[in-house]
Amino acid sequence: MFIAPILVVISILILVLDGRPVLFKQKRTGKDGIDFDIFKFKTMKKITADDIEKNRLKYDWENGVPENFVFKGSYNPNITKIGYFLRKFSLDELPQFLNVLNGKMSIVGPRPEIPEITSRYSKHQELRLLVKPGITGYAQINGRSEMSHGDKIKYDLYYVNNQSVKLDLKIFFITIYQSLSGKGAY
Repeated sequence: MFIAPILVVISILILVLDGRPVLFKQKRTGKDGIDFDIFKFKTMKKITADDIEKNRLKYDWENGVPENFVFKGSYNPNITKIGYFLRKFSLDELPQFLNVLNGKMSIVGPRPEIPEITSRYSKHQELRLLVKPGITGYAQINGRSEMSHGDKIKYDLYYVNNQSVKLDLKIFFITIYQSLSGKGAY
């Protein structure tokens, strides 16, 4: 695997600068609404179980996720110094190739969401779950972290309805360019 040396270097840097664990595991919703564990490099400081519960977001939407909802902003005090770098250049996402190898994700497809959000999807929003989630997707090349949920759904459904090798290659190469430039990432 050509990214193995990069994975090793990043793992060592995280271990030296932030300690264990090196990887972060989180439940996400995949194809057909089936949950799986996604892997990422750790980018945040250790927080206690009490902190997690106190800050757990409660989504009580009844008619789907609001169009104007934005999941994350540009500032998070819990992100480590190396975490800012890893996120800016999307290097924290590299362990997701393990998810591709185990068949839970593909390289290109809608980014997987947390179950707390997908459980609130409307029937229209659920259509993005008809395909395997991807490490990158059409929404990511059109705004990355900067877009509302409504825009993300629009781009994801465009991908679901227009999948092709040509579109996948376009998304893949634009993602490489954007990752190298750090454009639009938090």
